[in-house]
Amino acid sequence: MTEEPDPADLPDLPRGIALAWGMAASPQRGPKREMSVERIVEAAVALADGEGLGAVSMAAVAKTLGFTPMSLYRYVTAKDDLLLLMQEEASGLPPLPESGAAVRGWREEAERLYRAHLDVYLRHPWLLSLPISGTPVTPGTAAWMDAYLAAFAETPLDQDERMGAMLAIMGQSRWFGTVAAGYAEAARSSGLTLEEVGAQEAALFRALIDADAYPHTRAALDEGAIDGDKDPMVFGIERVLDGIATHIERLAAARPGEPRTPPVFVPEDPALAADKRVRAAAKGVREAEKALRAAQKNERQVRKDAAERIARSAAV
Repeated sequence: MTEEPDPADLPDLPRGIALAWGMAASPQRGPKREMSVERIVEAAVALADGEGLGAVSMAAVAKTLGFTPMSLYRYVTAKDDLLLLMQEEASGLPPLPESGAAVRGWREEAERLYRAHLDVYLRHPWLLSLPISGTPVTPGTAAWMDAYLAAFAETPLDQDERMGAMLAIMGQSRWFGTVAAGYAEAARSSGLTLEEVGAQEAALFRALIDADAYPHTRAALDEGAIDGDKDPMVFGIERVLDGIATHIERLAAARPGEPRTPPVFVPEDPALAADKRVRAAAKGVREAEKALRAAQKNERQVRKDAAERIARSAAV
């Protein structure tokens, strides 16, 4: 059994992190009525769920609880700490497998965690509005990471690869959640259902997308790829898991001692990206691509006009 860390052995922790781990001291004096960090965070989460993250302020949370803002500052000293604790509360812990369920393979377990993570975003879409400034070092974050990494514990993936697989799956859940939350907000603000929002969008596409100018998009529309029964967002997570599965199979089939395939993606050197000549060259490429698209559009229009003239001449 792992022992809890001794606060005396730890470096000075940011107050938000200390609060999340239960290592921060409670104020000696506070409001006469009951007050706690837990009550403050629960009220803030309820406010964000109901009105969005923009509605959350120390003053608004204090008003909800019937206290003054200064009363809250005795417990949570900064809004950034409050946002961190809200994220911790809303994300919760990864759900345990159902009691009596059969032992799952890595893919089934990864899919289960993916769906659970996506559900968190659907229930608390304001989480997607929080700025990403690193990985929150909180108990909840650690629990989610541990659950994902445990799913790959019996695979030949090394620790770096397990971490990469986890981030790929979590990234898909965040992206899917972002799209779903956007459509949900569009439905809420317009008073329409999700189905009506989708139908309205598809009608605009069909009215504006011309087969000559955008032949491939028009073909997708005509075959129901945009508003059909299949959910195109599912494709992404399935292919991510397929790719992980292929890599696992390749590692399992490799001979002992055979070198692992080096990563394909290498981030660009920040110093190189900041070089004025590199930036100017990249800008030139973007401008050339824009000019090429304009020329291609003009060519399509000229061809369309010529085809119409030929058709009129043939009719005469």
